[in-house]
Amino acid sequence: MTDGKLERECIFSLAQVTPAMKKQAATHKAAGNNAFSAGRYYAATAEFTKALECDPYDHIFYSNRSACYANLEQFSKACADARRCIELRPDFAKGYSRLGFALFKSGFLHDAMSAYERGLAVDPKNNNLLEGLGEAKVAQKEKIEQAKLNAQMNSMNLDEHVIGIDLGTTYSCVSVWRNGEAHVLTNAEGDRTTPSWVAFTEQGRLVGDAAKRQAAINPKNTLFNIKRIIGRQFSECGEELDLMPFEVKEGEGGKPVVCVDVNGERKEFAPEQISAMVLQKMKATAEAQLGCPITKAVVTVPAYFNDAQRRQTKDAGAIAGLDVLRIINEPTAAALAYGLDRREGENGEAVKNQCVLVFDLGGGTFDVSLLNMQDGVFEVLSTAGDTHLGGEDFDTALAAFAAKEIEKERGEDIFAGDEKAARKLRTACEAAKRELSVANHAQIECFIGEIEINMRVTREQFEKACEPIIQRCLDSVKRVLTDAGRKKEEVDEIVLVGGSTRVPRVQGVLTEYFDGKTLNKSVHPDEAVAYGAAVQGAILAGVRDKHTSRVLLMDVVPLSLGVECEGRQFAKVVPRNTAIPCKKKSEFTTVYDNQDEIDVRIFEGERANTDGNHLLGEFQISGIERAAAGEPKIDVTFEVNTNGLLTVTAKDRVTGVEANVSLQHDRGRLTPEQIERMCAEAEAMAEEDARIQRMREYEGTD
Repeated sequence: MTDGKLERECIFSLAQVTPAMKKQAATHKAAGNNAFSAGRYYAATAEFTKALECDPYDHIFYSNRSACYANLEQFSKACADARRCIELRPDFAKGYSRLGFALFKSGFLHDAMSAYERGLAVDPKNNNLLEGLGEAKVAQKEKIEQAKLNAQMNSMNLDEHVIGIDLGTTYSCVSVWRNGEAHVLTNAEGDRTTPSWVAFTEQGRLVGDAAKRQAAINPKNTLFNIKRIIGRQFSECGEELDLMPFEVKEGEGGKPVVCVDVNGERKEFAPEQISAMVLQKMKATAEAQLGCPITKAVVTVPAYFNDAQRRQTKDAGAIAGLDVLRIINEPTAAALAYGLDRREGENGEAVKNQCVLVFDLGGGTFDVSLLNMQDGVFEVLSTAGDTHLGGEDFDTALAAFAAKEIEKERGEDIFAGDEKAARKLRTACEAAKRELSVANHAQIECFIGEIEINMRVTREQFEKACEPIIQRCLDSVKRVLTDAGRKKEEVDEIVLVGGSTRVPRVQGVLTEYFDGKTLNKSVHPDEAVAYGAAVQGAILAGVRDKHTSRVLLMDVVPLSLGVECEGRQFAKVVPRNTAIPCKKKSEFTTVYDNQDEIDVRIFEGERANTDGNHLLGEFQISGIERAAAGEPKIDVTFEVNTNGLLTVTAKDRVTGVEANVSLQHDRGRLTPEQIERMCAEAEAMAEEDARIQRMREYEGTD
């Protein structure tokens, strides 16, 4: 099925390559070959890239550019181009040779041997493949011997890996910095991204693709989109809960709690626990690939995540057994992935002062950030977005359209009240959405009981159903430019990140708004965020090389922070888009005569009235100066650290009394005791998962 889809994609797209474009591509290829022969690899890379812009389906161009990247020691990119070359021409032996060499140089010896062996299946007598396989086997043997020696020496001097995790709404990805660049790690199934799904079955717990595959037959116990409710109050989740087939109820402190059946027993989980299960999967993936325990990580979150959502994401890391050293914003991480390679131009010169707009539309969240990049300094100028907008909303819109059309045809709603049927329809719509990114029409195919659904949908119909969602994205783009005080003409690059940016209408709307400007698709939309997180992880781990030594991140506060005043008015102390870390102070006073205590209620948001903003926490300061209303002077100080987490202090200037809250135990957040209990539960579940997996392997079952 996958090969068929790839073939259709190529046929559809090849029709767009004109003879003139092919001729121009050949000219760039010749120039690239000349530059490569002269050892000018930056120039050669630029020429092969131009050739690919003219004809993106010539496997030779990918093969040649892979060789350039390898000579520039950019092995991750060399791997990506070699893989694309193999996808286009599976019988091209040199593609496997390119891939094997890049993997070998990256230190992934097992994967390198696999690539060489696949190439030899195509061309058994290829000397390059035979020599490469031999070298990889020798290196693997030496690596094993060295590992044994290290274990005997019990050396503790090696720096510990700090992995980067993109904890996505629909898919997650893990990366690590090795040998001067970030590498995305493959999971046990051989995939570079893992569905953020968790399921509880009679055979045990499933995480990732295995959980997603069985969702249609087990909707009540298959959990997904948990990122959309983490850190929120149950009362705020109504729209999300309507789309979740599993039970979510209101728990202690108004927090959402997920209910499932585990071995016949009804169990309740906090959203952090479910996210922790996905993080455990990413941790296990890294440990399997790197061959050592992993305890430290950088985790990304949407730029528009509020304080509670960030803190509970950090709690999820703790439950998973990870010390989350830094929480960074997803578009900022993507900018790192883009900008790290823009530190040098095509001829090796430094790139100066770029204004870059990162447009990050993922499966469940949307962010847009405007950054200024200059000589390794990544300064976020402004950020905007929506934590409830993404590819899942496209699926919902298409499913609603399809359900109406099917109801018109059949005269009845066959999906009403049937969660399994609704899940099958959404899965079919997701597949159709992906197909519509490369074709003008697709089929929505599924069986609902004895009824076969086979509905043709056009790209035009899909775009019409999703147009309101796409326009919401454009509203955030306009806002981020306004907040930064920049005109759209001042934007040098528009970098696309997130799988949903593959939707042609999304690209079309952006291109129209920026007056035909070419969109930058140089970073991998599914992997860029994890790549950037790995860069930050390397910096925190103390790695100092030509790539990381001069990198400096300057992020911003996504939402204004302040306190509630008389009449429920919101007084901003830290305006949105203030650079972090930061410390801001404002003066407040009393409302009544002889008032000796004040309740400080802390909010974030942009509404003038606190009713429309989000309560972060509250505390009381007592023992202030007794005086007429308006005379006491209370300094309220807000301090935001590098993780975007907040501490608030209030101090009376006269009496010197002081009170503060670090918001460590604000509404809905887990206490240290709860985290410890959940860690124990997570470890017990992991042991049970391992036991079940051993039984499956013993029994020879999947």
